[in-house]
Amino acid sequence: MTDDTSPPTAPRTAADVTADSPFTLPGFFAALADGDLLAAVCRDCGAHLIPPRPACYACGGRTLRAESQPLTGDVITYTEVRTPPPALEARAPYTVAIVELDSGARLTGRLTVPHADAAIGMRVRLTTRPPDDDELAMALDNERDWPIHEFDPIAADD
Repeated sequence: MTDDTSPPTAPRTAADVTADSPFTLPGFFAALADGDLLAAVCRDCGAHLIPPRPACYACGGRTLRAESQPLTGDVITYTEVRTPPPALEARAPYTVAIVELDSGARLTGRLTVPHADAAIGMRVRLTTRPPDDDELAMALDNERDWPIHEFDPIAADD
């Protein structure tokens, strides 16, 4: 009997890897485009890996499951990018942050506020959008449909 409600488990062999698996970048970004942020959660040590990987980089464990992650969290550090890749020069300066999601997983992404308005501990929500022309200019052919993720501040009354 198959339990279709269980999250997918990491592939054990190369033959188990399929293009739509959440443990591949195309599978991860397809889920993200649908609003589902996935992490591989290691059953051996509890580490959260975003994007999911078939082996844990913290303990080497191979017992991982793809699990949906909360889209909210707190900024734990941030910086201002003043010298971006040439395709993104018109956007500089912009702010990049590491966010600890409410599950404890960490994800790096752009903040949608200027550096002067960012703060450690700022509550944020992950959003996605299609890539703009300058982002498409630096994307590989297989990345052109992948959504761009950003963090928007959450108002205190949200």
